Amino acid sequence: MLVILGFLMVAVFMYLILTKRATPVVALTLVPVAFGLMAGAGLGIGDMITDGIKSLAPTAALLFFAIIFFGIMIDVGLFDPLVKGILKLVKNDPMKLVVGTAVLAMVVSLDGDGSTTFIIVTSAMLPLYLKLGVSPVILTVVAGLANGTMNIIPWGGPTVRAASALGISPSEVFVPMVPSLIVGLIIVLAFSVHLGIMERRRIGKLVYEPEMVRAAASGGIGGNGTTPPPSGSAGDGGAGQFIDGLDPNRDTLRPKLLWFNAILTVVLLVVLVIDILPIPVLFMIAASIALAVNFPKVKEQGEAIARHSSSIVSVVAMVLAAAILTGVFQGTGMVEAMAEWLLNVIPSGMGPYLAVITGILSLPFTFFMTNDAFYFGILPVLSETAAQYGIEPVEMARASITGQAFHLQSPLVPAILLLVTLAGVSLADHHKKVLWRAAVVSLSMLVVGVALGQIPFG
Repeated sequence: MLVILGFLMVAVFMYLILTKRATPVVALTLVPVAFGLMAGAGLGIGDMITDGIKSLAPTAALLFFAIIFFGIMIDVGLFDPLVKGILKLVKNDPMKLVVGTAVLAMVVSLDGDGSTTFIIVTSAMLPLYLKLGVSPVILTVVAGLANGTMNIIPWGGPTVRAASALGISPSEVFVPMVPSLIVGLIIVLAFSVHLGIMERRRIGKLVYEPEMVRAAASGGIGGNGTTPPPSGSAGDGGAGQFIDGLDPNRDTLRPKLLWFNAILTVVLLVVLVIDILPIPVLFMIAASIALAVNFPKVKEQGEAIARHSSSIVSVVAMVLAAAILTGVFQGTGMVEAMAEWLLNVIPSGMGPYLAVITGILSLPFTFFMTNDAFYFGILPVLSETAAQYGIEPVEMARASITGQAFHLQSPLVPAILLLVTLAGVSLADHHKKVLWRAAVVSLSMLVVGVALGQIPFG
């Protein structure tokens, strides 16, 4: 009965998410409560949920303060010099333009939000693509690959989901995968160079207009070479608020604190990688320092947090709601029952390879279903089964995040739909060029993880 209820709960949860009949927060809350009661949890379901919330509280804190920190860094203009520098460096070389797009997307992806990344990248770079005759599809491919690869950062979503679903620390999942991330980014840059060279051969020498570069850097040129529509107008799908983020005259800029903010960010990332303090603690300290230094007035600090409140609320609410699903899964014994059933179904010879199998399956699974459905519905069952063969949950989590470069190209991902819309290209054209490249990036990250022993193979 527990096996049937467990699989049925996953199926209902996935159905509600995939058909958009419920938000992840609603589905993560109501579905497990209903099935937990059917499984006989009774009033004990409250203790199960409370235990789940306690285990995920550090993850919620991580997301809360990471979003604030990187949101502040964008507000105060930390990335503006990079945008302007890239625009100046590309000049008349398509290859430099494409590589510059990749670098910009990688850096801005540090905020962990794909939509923000794509809006900033397209508002800064698309005018150059259109004016110089470079295909906008190249922009979507490079930006999509860069953001998808960077999506495994702990505050980006998948790593947090995997860690939350298995009750482990995001840093345990992410830090050992840094070499895989680096290799993935190098491959993205290699693809960018190749695509840029192909465009160089196709269109030849370009005409460079410094005036256009200055206009693009300030967000003054729209996707069709005209002045962009007003913020929130029908023409930009609400993108204007982010295009304004490149405005050199915005009130939140802190040019005198540029070096301080840069050093603070570098120190944060270095300390994060060497793993001497818990990641939530690091971001709590860094975000507080960033707020106090850049916005010394209490009113300004409140406004800075409020600017990113929508992202904070949606992500943190998702994590806390996930505690209900994981709590019920564990508390009712569903996970153990489902794992035992799978153990009997999977050929014993394949058991030791479940981590690698999970990494490979993460490509199609996360492409055809949401991250929520995969990480909260399927990964816990696979992990429990893999434990029978001595594979640790953290190893399964690492394998499961390697498919993110492929996942992000899915039409189920709102951010990628926003990217192709802003760039004015069809999703089909984007997929023709990006899918096989995304598969190469994801599988390469999996191979590196196996080679370095972070993901077991046999």
